[in-house]
Amino acid sequence: MQKIYPNAAAALDGLLFDGMFIAAGGFGLCGIPELLLDAIKDAGTKDLTFASNNAGVDDFGIGILLQTRQVKKMISSYVGENAEFMRQYLSGELELEFNPQGTLAERMRAGGCGIPGFYTKTGVGTVIAEGKDHKDFNGETYIMEEGIFADLAIVKAWKADETGNLIFRKTARNFNPPAAMCGKVCIVEVEEIVPTGSLDPDHIHLPGIYVHRIIQGDHEKRIEQRTTRPAA
Repeated sequence: MQKIYPNAAAALDGLLFDGMFIAAGGFGLCGIPELLLDAIKDAGTKDLTFASNNAGVDDFGIGILLQTRQVKKMISSYVGENAEFMRQYLSGELELEFNPQGTLAERMRAGGCGIPGFYTKTGVGTVIAEGKDHKDFNGETYIMEEGIFADLAIVKAWKADETGNLIFRKTARNFNPPAAMCGKVCIVEVEEIVPTGSLDPDHIHLPGIYVHRIIQGDHEKRIEQRTTRPAA
């Protein structure tokens, strides 16, 4: 099965539809699948629901789709650094489902493992728990969270082989692997594609069984908050 595509638009061809549910990798501005997000913007697909740790910033990441009003709902943990996100949410234009970061990652991982729901103590006694099933185990209360099953997963990795085995770098490994697992189809953009068999099996972070399409491209490496000490 040929998994390598020439560009993001080709990799997304035949997969996009209005109202779809997309799981996107990334943590802050690290590991964002920027090429695929640009291609979704260009395609004009609308009424999208995104499960992602955050929405990037106003002009980068999912933030570019907020600017074009292509996103209907966000399932997220952190929504700072994005003024347009804040404006749309406070004005009632954007639906928002808050999830603790660990819960969101586990919901994605659970979906990838075929697990429809699980119990966690995180969020008990807060607004996160409202409307969710509560159950006691050994005298402790837990709430049930549902696994995430997305129509499409878009992620970014550092390196892939031709069969889709992936290696992530540093913080990009936080949300990209579980996001990749929970999509019916997973597309990954990488900095480098190497021949099959050239990756050490012990260094692979996500096996190629989860990956359906791969693109290679140049990526912008932003720093979310640059802090330096005053010049002497």
